Amino acid sequence: MVGAAGCDPALGLLWMGGLVCRVYSSRAASEGPQPLSHTEPRGPRADPGPCPHSSACAMDWQPDEQGLQQVLQLLKDSQSPNTATQRIVQDKLKQLNQFPDFNNYLIFVLTRLKSEDEPTRSLSGLILKNNVKAHYQSFPPPVADFIKQECLNNIGDASSLIRATIGILITTIASKGELQMWPELLPQLCNLLNSEDYNTCEGAFGALQKICEDSSELLDSDALNRPLNVMIPKFLQFFKHCSPKIRSHAIACVNQFIMDRAQALMDNIDTFIEHLFALAVDDDPEVRKNVCRALVMLLEVRIDRLIPHMHSIIQYMLQRTQDHDENVALEACEFWLTLAEQPICKEVLASHLVQLIPILVNGMKYSEIDIILLKGDVEEDEAVPDSEQDIKPRFHKSRTVTLPHEAERPDSSEDAEDDDDDDALSDWNLRKCSAAALDVLANVFREELLPHLLPLLKGLLFHPEWVVKESGILVLGAIAEGCMQGMVPYLPELIPHLIQCLSDKKALVRSIACWTLSRYAHWVVSQPPDMHLKPLMTELLKRILDGNKRVQEAACSAFATLEEEACTELVPYLSYILDTLVFAFGKYQHKNLLILYDAIGTLADSVGHHLNQPEYIQKLMPPLIQKWNELKDEDKDLFPLLECLSSVATALQSGFLPYCEPVYQRCVTLVQKTLAQAMMYTQHPEQYEAPDKDFMIVALDLLSGLAEGLGGHVEQLVARSNIMTLLFQCMQDSMPEVRQSSFALLGDLTKACFIHVKPCIAEFMPILGTNLNPEFISVCNNATWAIGEICMQMGAEMQPYVQMVLNNLVEIINRPNTPKTLLENTGRLTSPSAIPAITIGRLGYVCPQEVAPMLQQFIRPWCTSLRNIRDNEEKDSAFRGICMMIGVNPGGVVQDFIFFCDAVASWVSPKDDLRDMFYKILHGFKDQVGEENWQQFSEQFPPLLKERLAAFYGV
Repeated sequence: MVGAAGCDPALGLLWMGGLVCRVYSSRAASEGPQPLSHTEPRGPRADPGPCPHSSACAMDWQPDEQGLQQVLQLLKDSQSPNTATQRIVQDKLKQLNQFPDFNNYLIFVLTRLKSEDEPTRSLSGLILKNNVKAHYQSFPPPVADFIKQECLNNIGDASSLIRATIGILITTIASKGELQMWPELLPQLCNLLNSEDYNTCEGAFGALQKICEDSSELLDSDALNRPLNVMIPKFLQFFKHCSPKIRSHAIACVNQFIMDRAQALMDNIDTFIEHLFALAVDDDPEVRKNVCRALVMLLEVRIDRLIPHMHSIIQYMLQRTQDHDENVALEACEFWLTLAEQPICKEVLASHLVQLIPILVNGMKYSEIDIILLKGDVEEDEAVPDSEQDIKPRFHKSRTVTLPHEAERPDSSEDAEDDDDDDALSDWNLRKCSAAALDVLANVFREELLPHLLPLLKGLLFHPEWVVKESGILVLGAIAEGCMQGMVPYLPELIPHLIQCLSDKKALVRSIACWTLSRYAHWVVSQPPDMHLKPLMTELLKRILDGNKRVQEAACSAFATLEEEACTELVPYLSYILDTLVFAFGKYQHKNLLILYDAIGTLADSVGHHLNQPEYIQKLMPPLIQKWNELKDEDKDLFPLLECLSSVATALQSGFLPYCEPVYQRCVTLVQKTLAQAMMYTQHPEQYEAPDKDFMIVALDLLSGLAEGLGGHVEQLVARSNIMTLLFQCMQDSMPEVRQSSFALLGDLTKACFIHVKPCIAEFMPILGTNLNPEFISVCNNATWAIGEICMQMGAEMQPYVQMVLNNLVEIINRPNTPKTLLENTGRLTSPSAIPAITIGRLGYVCPQEVAPMLQQFIRPWCTSLRNIRDNEEKDSAFRGICMMIGVNPGGVVQDFIFFCDAVASWVSPKDDLRDMFYKILHGFKDQVGEENWQQFSEQFPPLLKERLAAFYGV
């Protein structure tokens, strides 16, 4: 027991004698233990004696023997696996930290007690490191000095574990602002590098490497008088050291300064590269790994220096990517990923593809260790509950407003990030890196890659060994995006083969087949449905009910991708799809349940109102509502379920009415609870925890989904709740994502039940105005969209608020680098400022007199923003606004009239009265300038624009 050294276990170490320096009191030992009530932590006794702030005092420090024994006992106990013992240890550590010289005991155990076992000494150092991290600023100077002096005196300890621990301690002290306050540290460490003693040199280098990792920017700054000017040349001398460990440290230290282009390194860049080449064939894998890492970074920041040697570097990296040490191979494989991003890639790599492609393909096989980690021999594990660490934390993406009917299909490139589905192997490994490299190279070389790949593929895909076959399926998935065009002729044969692989006897083959088929979903959907879509869907649905959890997960994700591609093509099969997804509810363990929610939400987004059939609602809603009732308000599983319900509510529209009240009420409660918790935290941060605002964000987004889906039916729910008051608070929250979701909800409520929004307009408009800040582009877009919706409801009553928002909107639309609206993130094409342009048009529609005077300041970007938007209601109201403003201020459009003509021509079928407005403006302008000038003016038109205007408007 901890208290075995002769004091009451309940008091543990809380006695004075063991925790006060002898320097401060010679009576400490003779008086023996003195219990101390921890309501009055007493510091050092006020005896006469050496000054407690002198350095000499730090050097003379000696522990009390009894106290030392108790500290050692505590360290031993803290290694116990027993949680009750651990808890006692934690409490004791908290109490002991009230005595500053407890830290002297810890450093003493680490550096002086060589007779103790290494794990105990190291642990003492790590506890001290945590204390330094938490409250170094409150260490008395003698304690801080003693620790620093002990670190430097013992950096050459005979044990590599102790040296490493001291190095960690040094860099932790240095990172607490002490690099400036400890001027002798760097010179002393650099000096120790010259030591004849290996341990001293290695220990000093280990500490320097950690300092370089943690403080690289500071080391290259004037604040420290640029020590790198001395350090970099010093490190370079050690590239030729006889010890591989020292060589490795030296490269690792210099590597820390490549990405920041530290001046001292740039001044020595040629020497550095020369030394790297000299180490290229080093026997030590750690040295080779650091050489590869250096070359990968140099490729990014100083490619100019590598180009003359590029052929040799590529040859070297081809060898290293096959290194027998997987860490070296992985570091070398990164080279291909980085090279693919360089403009010279195609030119320098084309002639090496014949060697590189087989190497990458070979690296895509599972290693034996991968298969063990992935339990590759376990075929059925669906009944095994998930351990909590298997479940990655989910972050909810706040709702972003997108313009309807925008443009093309969503791009699948973001799926490419997840280049194969080994989620349990979330560590980056050679397989993943090789697959990612092949993916990016396929995007660079496109079809030129196929002659090197196709001969290999045939042998892989039909190989009798499952590991090889599996890697072939992964290869096929990795090249899907880049080589799609070249692959099309082979797909009619390959897709049926892959669908067959979905029923392979090995679970890892079934799961990778799911992923690869999802990469070709766009092509599958473009063929007649009976050809591939139906068989693929049937097999994927079977895999959703697979007995293996990894396969369930891969099938669910693949099916979600297929849903996005197929959209309403799935409507004829809805009954069958819903039966499968609902059955999975009863079958899935925790982790896959979260992915199932996503598949259901995506289905709702994809088929929309087609889901609103009594038969489908009856299948889908009971299990969802059951889960909803099972989950507590503080359960994070609510996030994916709320996201799912938001999509379902939007799709079902009035079909969601029977379920809406409890769902609505709970969302309001979640918002209210989070706001209350945030307020308590703000007022008493020491008593309360900060709330997880994701609960509020997800709830706001589901309320948006309800408002969008239920339309006017949401009015009674809003009437019976305090949502407008809560919304007022959320719109002013410090967290951008909360404001983003608030403005989306405000816009949706404006459309659904303006009667409840109108009384709040005077309070809401100034908040909307201050959020028109493009630094937070998503918040800005949603606020802009909400203003546009409010305009359409307010009509001329908008007049008092125009000046509050107009200048900001004009500034946003004129920003040269306005980011694309968030539609870009969903892969839909849109112009940079479509939402601001629509809102300016709507403001002009309801208040033309107020907005028209500024017409000249925004007409050109306004027209270019909206020319790419498909015909829809929002575009309609915006163009009516611009026509009315031109009526008030025709001079404002004269200089940019060609842009207006182009924007008008972008309409496919405007409503008749809008077409008339265009007709009048075009003919008015033509009549104004006269036939001859009009002819000259229209000569500038591109042929297509000329044709369209002549055909539709007779000008």
